Amino acid sequence: MKELELYIHIPFCIQKCRYCDFLSGPADDASKYRYTKALIREIESLPEGRESIITTVFFGGGTPSVLPGEWTARILETLKKRFSFAADAEITTEANPGTVDKEKLRIWRESGINRISFGCQSSFHEELQMLGRIHTWEDFLESYALARESGFDNINIDLMSGLPGQKLKTWETTLHRAAELKPEHISAYSLIVEEGTPFASMNLDLPDEDTERMMYSRTREILAGYGYGRYEISNYALQGRECRHNIGYWIRTPYIGLGLGASSLFGSTRFTNTADMKEYLRNSAHPDRLRRNIEHLEKKDEIEETMFLGLRLARGIDKRRFEKTFGKTVREIYAPVLDKYIDLGLLKETEEAVFLTEDGISVSNAVMAEFLLDSY
Repeated sequence: MKELELYIHIPFCIQKCRYCDFLSGPADDASKYRYTKALIREIESLPEGRESIITTVFFGGGTPSVLPGEWTARILETLKKRFSFAADAEITTEANPGTVDKEKLRIWRESGINRISFGCQSSFHEELQMLGRIHTWEDFLESYALARESGFDNINIDLMSGLPGQKLKTWETTLHRAAELKPEHISAYSLIVEEGTPFASMNLDLPDEDTERMMYSRTREILAGYGYGRYEISNYALQGRECRHNIGYWIRTPYIGLGLGASSLFGSTRFTNTADMKEYLRNSAHPDRLRRNIEHLEKKDEIEETMFLGLRLARGIDKRRFEKTFGKTVREIYAPVLDKYIDLGLLKETEEAVFLTEDGISVSNAVMAEFLLDSY
């Protein structure tokens, strides 16, 4: 059976963060209930994936942990009735500190959730307030401890650098504090100010480019000292604890997105669900009516995506997998580009793979742009 990943979008949060451009926002309990019922109808009606095996599920948002534990369990129960699951399927939910308790964590565990991703972002109260986060560092520590006590042995902590007013020293302190808790995984992202967010209309005192580069460099150095390996540009894990769901995205494993605005890649087709809540609630039992932005990818598109996404991974592009998928070697298609950036010290090629060097990672966007094809 072919592998398939599932993404479940829960578009609710207690308070919208100042940097967030995700499809999410506050809602009352009645709205959350109507949405949960609609999501279950969509799952039950989905035509794709009946011949596939589910290897990962990811509840994202928004803040999935704002739903009552019983509702999340019901969604997962519906998924298990609708799809065939691998025995070792990785099932992750994002959670905001302060939105979990012992009972919710117990229900999650019993329903099959085996990984939690906590959106911590910073260990400093001033930085959290500036971001518009609803929790404190102490709230995070309490939620993290409860998760451990509840038996969760696979936890990610999200951290964010490049914040307005942030100094290198405070970022280093946050990294040390998080790593000392020994989570299995740490995601360390740099702030991106997106259009349409409150941050976009503010005069922000952002760190300069040299400081941002130093933050990125120190992230790798500090986390390596605690045993974390960087396996993707912004993601670090203890050995064997990489996020399988995200690796699936980067190597283009097929995935189905369920819920408002969720994206999918199935076969050679990309599409998203409607972002209109009224329309979603009305048509959730008819998934074909929800589909928007349907794009049928040509081989050229698939090759480009394989390079853009695969080069984010420390292990890079698997040359044998590439040739098996596309019928040509990476060199047959990209020899001039490979040679150019190998000579510049930004790419490295081995018998097995092509990957970015440390210097290449620092200018990764410019390098990846060279893998656009005029034709194929």
